[in-house]
Amino acid sequence: MKLVLLTLRLLCLACLWPVTLLNNPYPNRKKNKDVYLAEHGKNRFRGRIDYKLKRKDSTKSLLIKTEQLLRIEDHDFAMRPGFGGSAIPVGIDVQVESIDGISEVNMDFTMTLYLRHYWKDERLAFPSSNNLSRTFDGRLVKKIWKPDVFFVHSKRSFIHDTTMENVMLRVYPDGNILYSVRITVTSLCSMDFSRFPLDSQNCSLELESYAYAESDLMLYWKNGNDSLRTDEIALSQFFIEEFHPSHGLALYSSTGWYNRLYINFILRRHIFFFMLQTYFPTMLMVVLSWVSFWIDRRAVPARVSLGITTVLTMSTIITGVSASMPQVSYVKAVDIYLWTSFLFVFLSVIEYAAVNYFTTKEEMKKLEQLKLSGYDASQAMAFDGCFHDQDIELSTFPLSGLNTDPCMSSRNSTTPDLPPVLGTRLRRRRSIRQGVNHIMNNSYKIDSYSKIFFPLAYFLFNIIYWSIYS
Repeated sequence: MKLVLLTLRLLCLACLWPVTLLNNPYPNRKKNKDVYLAEHGKNRFRGRIDYKLKRKDSTKSLLIKTEQLLRIEDHDFAMRPGFGGSAIPVGIDVQVESIDGISEVNMDFTMTLYLRHYWKDERLAFPSSNNLSRTFDGRLVKKIWKPDVFFVHSKRSFIHDTTMENVMLRVYPDGNILYSVRITVTSLCSMDFSRFPLDSQNCSLELESYAYAESDLMLYWKNGNDSLRTDEIALSQFFIEEFHPSHGLALYSSTGWYNRLYINFILRRHIFFFMLQTYFPTMLMVVLSWVSFWIDRRAVPARVSLGITTVLTMSTIITGVSASMPQVSYVKAVDIYLWTSFLFVFLSVIEYAAVNYFTTKEEMKKLEQLKLSGYDASQAMAFDGCFHDQDIELSTFPLSGLNTDPCMSSRNSTTPDLPPVLGTRLRRRRSIRQGVNHIMNNSYKIDSYSKIFFPLAYFLFNIIYWSIYS
């Protein structure tokens, strides 16, 4: 009996199965209903999707609810707030994170900063029971209106994007907005190098609206002088003396007046680096060139090699300094010092050339006098009008200038030697031409005078130079 009942049940199931397939030709339609609505519901209902159908994608659901809360699609955010009315005030707040580099060659500086904008857009106001703000990232920023602030005279700039784009948007229930962005900008700085490297440079970073004139957008510092804050900034070649904000107006002939904000800072250069790299080596080269004054005038190779070495070293120093500086059309303070020092080194070489020339002439004259000593006195007197001794000496006594004239020494002269006082009086009465001739006939004195004149002149130059530029 049980076997008969089981057989009847199997026959009934076999008869009902085809009827079920005919009544449901799409067995998977119900299964895929949620997926179909998820893909096509947004286009059909313009983004208003039932939360129950989207409960698996909570992130996208929250973004959609935010857009609904702020009524993003109900307004045209291509227009500024209050279009057609008075200018919208936009407050600016800046925090300077670092000054990454200053280039004298390119005349620019690179700065990283946090730029914050404050304005009110009542179109983004939303109801809130606890009066708390909402913070968003860069995805919502692209869908609303924001000030088009740019950096005047900037060469390069970018928004940091590691690990995410460094952009923050904070919206308050009453429509007040805070928009913050982290930017690195390279901007022009017109530098004056007339006192380089003892100079101070005034640089500024300028902010301005690109499209909105003064009648549409008013830029101002949010908290006055406190709107500009800086972190602890240390630079290798400069000391930052001052940071201060300011504001003004810029006129463009075709579009009108625009509000402009300035971030001003004063840079004073550290001199110690240039003292070690430029000034001290230059001083040593000048002093080294004076060593030739103590070398014997007949040591031609030693004095020539020393002079040429110091000249070439000075040329290398000047070339190195010029390569790290812009090609300006005026004279810099370092140029004055280097070229004056180069002149001292060059004059020391010229000094030895003069010494060597007069020494050669003196020796040639001595040889001629030795040849003349072979003649008798009358022949020698007929030759140059003077009476000569048979033996000629070139004395180095200080008063020997009295006997440089060949006529002063005579073989048969009975005139006694002049006392030192009379010799001193005669030397004071000597004319300039006679003094030059005296030095020419005693070339060793050029080195003696140079030992005193060169150091004194260079010391006087340093006093004048540092008193003017320090």
